[in-house]
Amino acid sequence: MTTEQTDFVGEDSEDGAHDVTPHDGALTYETSLFERVAWIGAPLSIYLATRIVQFWLLEWMLPPGSLMRDKLLAWDASWFVRLAEGGYPKAYQYGPNGELLGSTLAFFPGYPLLIKAVAAVTRTDHANTAIALAWIFGAAVALLLCALATRLWNRRIALALVALVCVQPMSVVFTMAYSEPMFLALVLASLLLAHQNRWLLAGLFGLLAGLTRPTGAALALALLVAAVLHVRSTSGRRRFLAPVGAFIACLGVPAYLIWVGHRVGDPAGWFKVQSAGWGTSTDYGVMVFRFLRDSFRAGDGWVQMSVAILLVAAMGLVLLSIYMMFRGEIWPPLVVYGLVALALVVGQAGYYHSKPRLMVPVLLTLVPPAIALGRARPRTAIAWLVGFGLFGLWYGAHMIMVWRYAI
Repeated sequence: MTTEQTDFVGEDSEDGAHDVTPHDGALTYETSLFERVAWIGAPLSIYLATRIVQFWLLEWMLPPGSLMRDKLLAWDASWFVRLAEGGYPKAYQYGPNGELLGSTLAFFPGYPLLIKAVAAVTRTDHANTAIALAWIFGAAVALLLCALATRLWNRRIALALVALVCVQPMSVVFTMAYSEPMFLALVLASLLLAHQNRWLLAGLFGLLAGLTRPTGAALALALLVAAVLHVRSTSGRRRFLAPVGAFIACLGVPAYLIWVGHRVGDPAGWFKVQSAGWGTSTDYGVMVFRFLRDSFRAGDGWVQMSVAILLVAAMGLVLLSIYMMFRGEIWPPLVVYGLVALALVVGQAGYYHSKPRLMVPVLLTLVPPAIALGRARPRTAIAWLVGFGLFGLWYGAHMIMVWRYAI
């Protein structure tokens, strides 16, 4: 059996060299069709099983007289559908007293434009299309995450990580018409391609991620780090495709911000719309620090306390990931992506109850637990996953069925 190995996304790097590092559980050139189907089936089965349990919990907690479809299209989901149907306004929008209002300009175009395109081709309702796309991208997240984690570690850790991502608190957004599934799928595709040294494709997916959510800036920085590491460790002219791909990825977020500024005639247009509509602004963590201080000192609500605990746990796990990176256990670009993604969550003022949902694409907070579970005895790992999974799936269901405010 040859030592040349690959996963299902691609076989060769752009410079023509095969990846010759063995990856425990990865697909190889000699993998049979049955083994490939089984390989794909495992992460998809985890995703499907968690969505079934999520739906059961949502149905169980559905308030009398409410429709499931309306809950899946709540909050930001309704904005995405509205944007797909009506497009962006041509200027700022103001209230009756002249105050600046939030508008669809606050939402990046990747997901709503795809909703519009697919709905036009399939001649289906925009809302139904939005929900269906979120489910499809959720399945793609499971597959791509399993492929990347298998390359970085092994099959057991990969499946543990897939399970943790699918059941984490607020993983309910994989069931709703939110942009997190599409964004995370693009992030994973970009990182996977970068790890395969397929830099131009990695940059293209990074560009698309940057046009889907502002957190695409974290991915762009991660690809820059990956490109630097690649250039330093390899030789040959084609190694400079790495910085080219990283540069392409860096274009997505600023391109949309500049477009909004041009459209409303104000370079800070996107930031002002965000602040007017959702109270979001960059304060470098002051709001989060005060929230944590007040919560642990005098907090009296379980949602408030749970968000505070989740934030502290996330920051602690990121610090642990940095330590593990220096021990050679975690790929540095993945750490850079997760660290910057979490910094964007913590460094912005806004609704505290949205923080757990914004942490869904961070990924890095779940890597140390996944490594631990992948190395534990199967019974121990399954017990922990089931317990954490039931809590995480219930938590998300509660936040959209019982909690009254936006997530």
